[in-house]
Amino acid sequence: MDSERSKHYPLYRREVVARLLRDRGDMLVVAGLGASAWDITAAGDDPLNFPLWGAMGGAVPMGLGLALSQPGRRVLVVTGDGEMLMGLGSLATVALQSPANLGIVVLDNEHYGETGMQSTHTAGNTDLAAMAIAAGFPVCDTVRDDAGLEATLPLVRNGKGPVFLNIKIRAETPPLVLPPKQGVVLKNRFRLALLGAEE
Repeated sequence: MDSERSKHYPLYRREVVARLLRDRGDMLVVAGLGASAWDITAAGDDPLNFPLWGAMGGAVPMGLGLALSQPGRRVLVVTGDGEMLMGLGSLATVALQSPANLGIVVLDNEHYGETGMQSTHTAGNTDLAAMAIAAGFPVCDTVRDDAGLEATLPLVRNGKGPVFLNIKIRAETPPLVLPPKQGVVLKNRFRLALLGAEE
């Protein structure tokens, strides 16, 4: 495995996420635990964000549930390569259910950022986009540079999904920008923003 190559990738996580969420409208955003949750918060805390503080491997299943229950809303899952590796089986379920309104973006820095920056399998031969293709996703790509990101942004926002993008980002540790920590607060504000006040 080449644990050093990701230190030279041209894309930076916070800039990528800011571009993904710019002019997001009423898109629902689920973030995997750790850095992905900090990234969506740095781009602007929003009641339609649901950052996971734990539940490693749970971001894609949660996004799938939202996409199926809210077919008129765009749903975006933003997660990391370590979290995606933990939940690979969910890709087969997403492809089988095939929600057209679901996008999955993996911020792939080839490291487990929450446990000490150990290399993940994607620093070796593991190709997450190829796994999504094998699972049956109709739209998959690996993004490695600014031109690729610009070309795939419309897929994230409007592409008929499910869409899977693996974005290679630089291995770095930007400052923490934390969302609210209380799970009940996050749940209640998300529910209120999505469904409105109960009668």
